[in-house]
Amino acid sequence: MEHSKAIYKQRNRRRFRVRKRLRGSAERPRLCVTRSHKHMSAQLVDDLSGKTLVSASTMDKDLSGSVKYGGNTDAATAVGKAIAERAKAAGIETVCFDRGSYKYHGRVAALAAAAREAGLQF
Repeated sequence: MEHSKAIYKQRNRRRFRVRKRLRGSAERPRLCVTRSHKHMSAQLVDDLSGKTLVSASTMDKDLSGSVKYGGNTDAATAVGKAIAERAKAAGIETVCFDRGSYKYHGRVAALAAAAREAGLQF
């Protein structure tokens, strides 16, 4: 129990440390990443108006058919490509990357790399 409390505190500190420097706008929205054991999702958020501009997830109908399991790096790569394509269609070229309370490692890094390859600039 004590270990899980320590992990929770670490994540909370990391989330506040990362988010205090990021602010998304309509020209440069925040690319917010959410990760769970089974799924991966990302969304572009305009913090000034408080609205989500574009989103992609392994739970989407078009992505869930192509992804066998949503909790691995292949799924994260697919989500990264999808969010970049949808952002391009919405006219968004540059974003600021918000990894939240997650380390820039594994699935989070795979999503970011796929989004960069598909044309998003961080």
